[in-house]
Amino acid sequence: MDKHGRLADFLQARRGLLLPEDVGLRTYGERRRVPGLRREELAMLAGISAPYYARLEQGQSRNASPEVLDAIATALRLDESERAHLHELARTPKRGNAAPRPRPERVTPATGALLAALEGTPALVLGRRGDVLAWNAQGHALFAGHVDRGSPAEPGHRPNMARLVFLDAHTRELYADWPSKARAVVGNLRLTAGRHPEDPLLAGLVGELTMRSQEFAALWADHRILACDVADYTMHHPTVGPLTVTQQTLQSPRGTGPAVVIATAAPGSPSAAALSLLARAGGAGEAVRPRRGAGSRPS
Repeated sequence: MDKHGRLADFLQARRGLLLPEDVGLRTYGERRRVPGLRREELAMLAGISAPYYARLEQGQSRNASPEVLDAIATALRLDESERAHLHELARTPKRGNAAPRPRPERVTPATGALLAALEGTPALVLGRRGDVLAWNAQGHALFAGHVDRGSPAEPGHRPNMARLVFLDAHTRELYADWPSKARAVVGNLRLTAGRHPEDPLLAGLVGELTMRSQEFAALWADHRILACDVADYTMHHPTVGPLTVTQQTLQSPRGTGPAVVIATAAPGSPSAAALSLLARAGGAGEAVRPRRGAGSRPS
């Protein structure tokens, strides 16, 4: 599906999430065939004509101005990340040949040096689709100690964090609030899909997860966007027990390169002590028997 099909789907899904009472519209008790606002109601709130808005939702208009998009974003009550995503979806695609198959992602020397400097702090490097390109001993032990530590070195067997979160029982049990982690993963994938609509590997990943996980399919269908750069997660780790960490994502501008994910805990807290224990153990997460390829692309 091209970007304009994605734009239509996004507008329809987000309009369906708004109730008339959410935006101060009176319905006088009338019955509605479908949930959410009607097209003409959304158009009225955005200050544009209903026929023009209908063409946008049907993928028939490709020249919406930034001002019109901002008006629609305001009417839909989109946040900053969702507003940027709307503008991204509305960009006119470049004409030309079909996009080539993406090359395997690699860790740049600068990113590798950063990962080395973080030794002692759990950290990993993620590609734009969530593939683990590299991790240090603590990052491996914290996030996926049951996976072969050397798997990121092999592009065909790299763990993928979205697959782990939705398809791997160990990772599901790792997060006390798994639904929150799942929403963050899907929200970030949505942002990536808006930036890279012609990425066949990303499309394949989304298709696979949609077929294999009803929970992913439901979250993907509501088109919610979530730029999750900093988040707190309580984890039930099989080696060091319960702990709460802050996951921070250091991302290149506009998501053009690998991201570095770092996990820290409040100084002096029991969680910080647990991370220190994990660091001293030097990969103690591998006490859980490694399973090669967990979360990796099916063969």
